[in-house]
Amino acid sequence: MRTLFAFLLTIYFMGAAGNLPAQNTGNVFMYKVGLCEITLLSESQGQGNKGVLIDATPDMLQKYAPDGTFPNATNAFFLKTPDRNILIDAGYGRNLFNNLQAIGITPEQVDVVLLTHMHGDHIGGMLRDGRPSFPNAEVYLAQPEHDYWAGESRGQQARDVIAAYKGKLHLFQPIETGRQGGPLVAGITGIAAYGHTPGHTAYLVESDREKLLVWGDLTHAMAIQMPYPQVAVTYDVNPADAVAYRKKLLEYAEANKIPVAGMHIAFPGIGSVTKGELPGGYVFTPAAAR
Repeated sequence: MRTLFAFLLTIYFMGAAGNLPAQNTGNVFMYKVGLCEITLLSESQGQGNKGVLIDATPDMLQKYAPDGTFPNATNAFFLKTPDRNILIDAGYGRNLFNNLQAIGITPEQVDVVLLTHMHGDHIGGMLRDGRPSFPNAEVYLAQPEHDYWAGESRGQQARDVIAAYKGKLHLFQPIETGRQGGPLVAGITGIAAYGHTPGHTAYLVESDREKLLVWGDLTHAMAIQMPYPQVAVTYDVNPADAVAYRKKLLEYAEANKIPVAGMHIAFPGIGSVTKGELPGGYVFTPAAAR
């Protein structure tokens, strides 16, 4: 029944939102982690270009991106827990509010926003006409990420978001995998995933003995970066750190059998990680609705 509902909701949304990009093949996907209902809110589905890859060899590209492109997406995730409505990232803000409307949520009903980092395709929906899009939400952001963008020399959009949510912005230190740390909100812990940006954060969702790791921009080119995690992208502020944390979190998710979700994983954006044939490589298997 849940699978049928998710399918019908997706069909409805695609017909109702005429401003969606033509390349969108899916916009809403529902998944359950314990008592937490998780919904993919897709901003776009498309193709990335090999030109953004760092250290991808011709042999890698020939096997995994023979036409020079790879599947890509821009996603946000909505979490409905027994007592809170939580948004992880806000995408570009182009389709976010239609996506929320399609699942019966208004911006005023969002209680918490968790930001993985402050690139424009993750905070674009945080403001509307210069004012907070989510007036009742508490916003969580890693301290290193805040410090990186708060300076005068970079990121006007990020600084505008920081200023707009003053009084509701909670700064925290993400923890390393395998270490103990308290949750930010019930059942959700901020996990260090640095490199893409200095404070890039993944979120570990736990409910009723089930887990999901929402890893933000740990990957941008799944077709290449799963078999070859050592390949970085030009968007990474520190490519070496991005590679190191990608390897670390992939190993953590695989070893602990934790499903993962990502902001640039093509629809449905959620799935499982297993070890691949190549040394140090992995395979991603998309999830079915549950």
